[in-house]
Amino acid sequence: MKIHKEKVIIIGSGAAGYTAAIYAARANLNPLIIEGIQPGGQLTITTDVENYPGYADVVQGPWMMEQMRSQAIKVGTRIINDVVVKVNFTMEEKTVFLDSEKSLIADTIIVATGAQAKWLGIESENKYNGKGVSACATCDGFFYRNKEVAVVGGGNTAVEEALYLSNICSKVFLIHRRDELRSEKILQDRLFSKKNIDIVWNNVVSEILGDENGVTSLKLTSTKENKSEVIKVEGVFIAIGHSPSTKPFKDVLEMDNEGYIIAQKPGTTITNIDGVFAAGDCVDKVYRQAVTAAGMGCMAALDAEKWIQNRNL
Repeated sequence: MKIHKEKVIIIGSGAAGYTAAIYAARANLNPLIIEGIQPGGQLTITTDVENYPGYADVVQGPWMMEQMRSQAIKVGTRIINDVVVKVNFTMEEKTVFLDSEKSLIADTIIVATGAQAKWLGIESENKYNGKGVSACATCDGFFYRNKEVAVVGGGNTAVEEALYLSNICSKVFLIHRRDELRSEKILQDRLFSKKNIDIVWNNVVSEILGDENGVTSLKLTSTKENKSEVIKVEGVFIAIGHSPSTKPFKDVLEMDNEGYIIAQKPGTTITNIDGVFAAGDCVDKVYRQAVTAAGMGCMAALDAEKWIQNRNL
């Protein structure tokens, strides 16, 4: 019995995955998207989006991803709701194994599985997610102009977020559980020179407080003494890192020590496996924006199309 083989399988359905699908479909590659555990990606848990080009007014993240999905389908993309649990890219035909116990094979694969922000894991964090709780200052900082906010973390990301917000907000609290930062020295020097940034050492956020309008304050608990305090803020940015969603590709695709897929040539989406491409936040740990993910999705589709053409597939 002849097994049907796809030309292009796209794993993941965020901005990178949908854009890759749009370009692949318009190139008559008949792409198949495997949606994954969070169809639409991180933007489906983002409320207001104001920095994606093409929209004069603020749009809602879930709506924007639904529009991308509809566009991908309209130009010829097929989508299945399933999760990739394992892959076999050692053979010429790439095989993906699904949670439904099915398996698919393809000439080319585009990995666009994204990354997930690490959260504190407290109940109130989820309650106010999108209502004052964010994991991206570049995405949401604009909504807190001239307001007081907090950043949680002590690494490069946290310091960079605090510095960015200091140019927008009236005051920024940087809350860190230790008594020294893990960030680069040059970033620390910039941080310490900012007059509207207050560092709260040796404290953790034990509860996020708010009302029907969103966050109003944070309850902080000392890591050294048995005491707590409450500080008034209207927004809190969790900056304790991201985890790329690349577990199914471990020991198959080349990754860095944090699990991000490594592009083999700068300016491309080529991985260490011939015919496998990667795009979006599973590769990019620097920018992590919807627009850059979409750009990489376009690149991956063009790279895959060229790969197929060169092999007369």
